[in-house]
Amino acid sequence: MKKYDFDQIIDRSGSNDIKHSVLQERWGRSDLLPLWVADMDFATPDFIVNALKKRLEHPIFGYTSIPADYWSAIINWLQSHHNWNVQRQWLRFIPGIVKGIGFAINVFTRPGDKVIIQPPVYHPFRLTPEANGREVVFNPLRQRPDGYYEMDFDNLEQVCDDQCKMLILSNPHNPAGQVWSVDTLKQLADFCHSHQLIVISDEIHADMALFSHRHTPFATVSQKAADISITFGAPTKTFNMAGIVSSFAVVPNEQLRTKYYRWLSANELDEPTVFAPIATIAAFNEGEEWRRQMLTYVEDNIRFVEDFCRENIPSIKPLRPQASFLVWLDCRPLQLSHADLIDLFVNKAHLALNDGKMFGPGGEGFMRLNVGTPRSILQQALTQLAQAIRA
Repeated sequence: MKKYDFDQIIDRSGSNDIKHSVLQERWGRSDLLPLWVADMDFATPDFIVNALKKRLEHPIFGYTSIPADYWSAIINWLQSHHNWNVQRQWLRFIPGIVKGIGFAINVFTRPGDKVIIQPPVYHPFRLTPEANGREVVFNPLRQRPDGYYEMDFDNLEQVCDDQCKMLILSNPHNPAGQVWSVDTLKQLADFCHSHQLIVISDEIHADMALFSHRHTPFATVSQKAADISITFGAPTKTFNMAGIVSSFAVVPNEQLRTKYYRWLSANELDEPTVFAPIATIAAFNEGEEWRRQMLTYVEDNIRFVEDFCRENIPSIKPLRPQASFLVWLDCRPLQLSHADLIDLFVNKAHLALNDGKMFGPGGEGFMRLNVGTPRSILQQALTQLAQAIRA
């Protein structure tokens, strides 16, 4: 069995990676240690790189068809990892999950219609509907005493009216890294079905469940869930190849599927570039051992954050993620304003993280930390933060 090295520090300069290249633009300084955007600092697995290299040996990059084993790779992965028996006709390629959300908004809603989201949540859930002329309705999550979240179905009943056409679900949840229980998803499916809401389920972190937790695809919890859902998935987050842009949609309901996929096809938005299927096939057919080793390393990174904060920064409380490499830091005990919290991280600790406020109501006083990085980098970042707080 090959042992992968996640301690290796890779110089990303010259690669135009967004994590480093936009620091000056977004934070006003370029001397920050970036632990924000959700890609990892680990090398993309060698079996993916090798598959791409093999194709690069052919000197022609003309129009290409989708390889037949692309679909079987996805179907087999979903069956083996999530016990989801997906039919071939349910699947389509999409060029990114946020784009898929935007496509669905344009297909199934009209300007002025309402889209429900559950903040604090991944900010494109708000930005994409708003930029497309839809009204966003907040159904805020409730934080429990243990730090994790639950859906507020009483509030959902209050905010949902006849203009609400869609609910966008983060499953597993970003930024909290929480997997939803089957009972919660069933209750959500019952509500949305009875109120004729389409559920868009973003499940890009599905393959990164941690600490013995399991991800449950929304569409699998009941027939009602299957009938109202469009699920988006991808290998790109798990296998650190976001720049390849390879995502897929799963739509069990024939009526929804026909309408959505006809629109994608008419606009040629369901046709991948030459490299996307190659990378996906390699990831899903050869990637299980790498995935397991990566998740073990991420779990140890999370434990490191927990131990370091407990011993050196007790005023910052990390919420242990149940999925993904993102840690939700509760900084409210510092009793800082939003501006002062940003100043602490950026100008004093010289760190670039995603601030909680960008994720909407309930995110104030939090920061989102990316731990998909070598442990030495993580130690450096936390040391800088501890020193800044003590100063």
